[in-house]
Amino acid sequence: MSTETALKDLPKVDPTLKGQLEGFTPDKLKKTDTEEKTILPSKEDVESEKLRNEHLENISKFPSGRLKRTSTSEKIVLPSSADVEAEKKEKAHLQAVEGFNAANLKHANTKEKIVLPAKEDIEKEKGQQALFQGIEGFNQSNLKKTETQEKNPLPTKEIIEQEKNA
Repeated sequence: MSTETALKDLPKVDPTLKGQLEGFTPDKLKKTDTEEKTILPSKEDVESEKLRNEHLENISKFPSGRLKRTSTSEKIVLPSSADVEAEKKEKAHLQAVEGFNAANLKHANTKEKIVLPAKEDIEKEKGQQALFQGIEGFNQSNLKKTETQEKNPLPTKEIIEQEKNA
């Protein structure tokens, strides 16, 4: 058998695919770097797994014949008389609420009273509003320029020296 096969023996290929295959060049491929990712367990992981395996092995090898038989006694704690009384009162209260007949209620009309503030309160609020308006509308251009004079000057070096020597 020859390495080259006759053209008639080759399988038929779709013309669009054939055109793409004939026009293929390896230069069109993208360059990629292959990375092998093998994640090994850390030293702490190996240590913890060894300890776990050792612990499980010790449990399986434990001689159960060394254990002693024990007996447990269950103690039933009954509620105190105060607890029983409180529960009875609660049940009676719930039954009274559930069995309440709303038809026995009388109709009531509510009257809303609007309480106006006293004259003194109104006058006090008007005074506060006038004060705020006076502060907000204050014109600083009406103020006179002044110069401050220092009335308590600091002592000079000579006066300090005289006081030290005295």
